[in-house]
Order: sequence, then structure tokens, then C-alpha cells
Amino acid sequence: MELKICHMYPDVLNLYGDRGNVICMLKRLEWRGIEASVTKLPIGDSRSLAGFDLVFIGGGQDFEQQVLLSDLHRGKDREIRAAVEDGVTFLAICGGYQMLGSYYETFDGKRCDFIGALDLYTKGSVKRMIGNYKFQCSPSAGGSIVVGFENHSGKTWLGSGLEPLGKLLSGYGNNGEDGSEGAHYKNVFGTYSHGPLLPKNPELCDLILKTALERKYGSAELPPLDDSFELLAHDEMCAKL
Repeated sequence: MELKICHMYPDVLNLYGDRGNVICMLKRLEWRGIEASVTKLPIGDSRSLAGFDLVFIGGGQDFEQQVLLSDLHRGKDREIRAAVEDGVTFLAICGGYQMLGSYYETFDGKRCDFIGALDLYTKGSVKRMIGNYKFQCSPSAGGSIVVGFENHSGKTWLGSGLEPLGKLLSGYGNNGEDGSEGAHYKNVFGTYSHGPLLPKNPELCDLILKTALERKYGSAELPPLDDSFELLAHDEMCAKL
């Protein structure tokens, strides 16, 4: 078995060690003897998304998201929408998660039109939502308790047909009001969780990998790993929160 991973915009979307998610996925595949390759698609790279099994998009600041708009609208927006609907697995963090939605409206009323791959939108607020937090994934997203770090001023609202990735146990999540965090649509996992997310949440990492492998091969079993250190980090943060 082999997974082909696309890392979109690694040159500008890499807040709070988000690249560590790619490293984590590679290691957990390697430890199981599963081959994987990573292709970086920076700004201006016109290579197609066709053939990738898993796409990772990290987080960035408002300025960096605006810089990406022209590149997205040169055709990557259509490719991403098609890949999402075709069931390609995506992990999108913070700014990358927001970009999959319809638009971002800043606090002073400036609107940035994104790509509409997910039925959600984001509005800027004065208050930043920052700190360590935790949430429980929905049953369709595995049901595990996830710990992470959030830092965003945008409030994200999901459309009626979009399921949250999980329910908040501590922190702000999508908007600090409705108790939701992230979004889960088909094989897309969107979240505000930096940190990076996956090293201290091995159960969610394996679910994302298994989702990509099952789409490609029809079925996949991931042998268990010794996650003692990962779970120590996870449980320590859970206890603090």
C-alpha cells in the first residue's frame, strides 16, 4: 500500500508547527511498513491535484490568506472542489479550513471570497479566541477526544447540511457561541486546532490515514502502535483542561 500526500502552500501556511502533521502521518505510515510520498505545492505551482490520496492545508494569518486568493482562483479552486466531492481525504487547519468555505468577512467589512468547497463562512471579530482547548469528535469522525491549540479572530458558521467535526469540551471552537468545532464533510476534516494537531491525537491521525487508504484500496487495517508517549501528552493536556 502507498499514500500520495499533497502539502498545499507550505511556503505560507505553517503556523504553530502545522507541518508537524505531515511528519506525523509519514511516521505512522512508515512504522507500519506503508509507503508514502509528499509533494509540496507552493504558490504559483500549477501541478494538478489529480492522483493525490490525501491533501493537507495548514494555517496562516489573514494577510497570507489574501495573498493566496489569486492563486486559488486560477483553477485550484475548481480542482479542490472536485477532489472534495470525489472523496479525496483532506486535513485543513485554521486558515486552510476557512479557505475551503465560501468567504471570510473581516471585522471592518472587507470580504474575501474563498472557494466554496464546504458550506461555511467566517466573519472576523475584535476578540481573539486563543488558548489550549479540547473537543470530542462526532461519531462519524471517530468519537475521540482531541486536544489542541487555537488562535483565531474569525468566527466560523456552518451551513445546515454540514456536520461539525466535534463538540467543544473546553475553549472556543468555531465561533465561541454554538459549542461546535471544525467541520466534517465526506472525507474532509477541518479544524482550528494547531499544535500541531496529530502527534498528540494518534486516534484521529489513524482515522484520517485509514480514510485515505480505504478510499484507494477499498479496505485497510492499521496495526496498532505503541502510543504511550503520545497518549501521555494527550492525557496531560486533557487533565489541565
